[in-house]
Amino acid sequence: MAVTIHDVAKGADVSVSTVSRAFTMPDMVNAATRRKVLQVAEELGYQPNRAARGLVTGKTGNIGVVVPDVANPFFSAMLKGCTARAREVRHVVFLADAAEDPRVEAEVVGAMAKQVDGVVLCSPRMHPDHLARLVGTTPLVLINRDEAGLPAVLMDSADGARQALEHLAALGHRRVAHLAGPAASWAGEQRLVGLRAAAPVCEVETIELGPFPPTFQGGVQAADLALARGVTAILAFNDLMAVGVLNRLAARGVAVPSDVSVVGYDDIEMSSMTTVPLTTVRMPMEAGGRAAVDLLLDNLDAGADPDATPTRRWLPTQLIVRSTTAPPSQDAAARALAGR
Repeated sequence: MAVTIHDVAKGADVSVSTVSRAFTMPDMVNAATRRKVLQVAEELGYQPNRAARGLVTGKTGNIGVVVPDVANPFFSAMLKGCTARAREVRHVVFLADAAEDPRVEAEVVGAMAKQVDGVVLCSPRMHPDHLARLVGTTPLVLINRDEAGLPAVLMDSADGARQALEHLAALGHRRVAHLAGPAASWAGEQRLVGLRAAAPVCEVETIELGPFPPTFQGGVQAADLALARGVTAILAFNDLMAVGVLNRLAARGVAVPSDVSVVGYDDIEMSSMTTVPLTTVRMPMEAGGRAAVDLLLDNLDAGADPDATPTRRWLPTQLIVRSTTAPPSQDAAARALAGR
């Protein structure tokens, strides 16, 4: 038979109401008593009724997480961080995949609003006006999107792009293609900011191409366009695109890194497993998911304050040098010069 609140009360030698308060209003229970109740509950395998708890506290214990594409390993890692942190604080994650469609993002937030205590929006693509309409429907925290009035966890994409370009410049590259991802990506915009600031300092000409789908096939498509521009190095929007670039370069007999160097973004697991391990910019994906859950719960505990400045937590990025970058060969440098 299922363990009940009465079993926990009997095991902890306290009243049923004390057990209830230990789970729903822990600040009203003596710390030693609360620890004893929780220990007995764990030993017995007791699971409090979330629906009943919600009637008392007004909270569901659920957190919504919306991602643009659950098949993208970047968002899978971010989701792993969200669920791990939520589990540590006795919350459950409800996941929605928006399929890279801004309209779906708005729809699922609306559908989730009454079932969760708040929603984490990972790299939302929707227009700022549409995002503004969601404010007030449920507490929101953004990851990799900076919009006025909303708390956010932001990864320093601009600095990551700077690190990547400085690395290529130090190797001797002077003509570099940048393959953009989704047009509505805030992180993509930040990378362009970093590239455009670093390019003149590094004495590098950047060729901006795209937007392209942030997928393997998007990289395959983009590789031919980059080669046609006579570049010696390619910066891809993410590692999935970079792997697609590597695949297309191999099919065309272009050697990496002697003919063309390639840099990805994210440092997903497969980036170190490619035939030529991929140089990439590491994004703190799991850390970002964990930080977003903490930020959401902190805001819920603090309560709504319309005059408060929204919290922004910045996380650093790091260049990871592997084997897809090297000094350009003399032939590659000559082709780049001819392409200017």
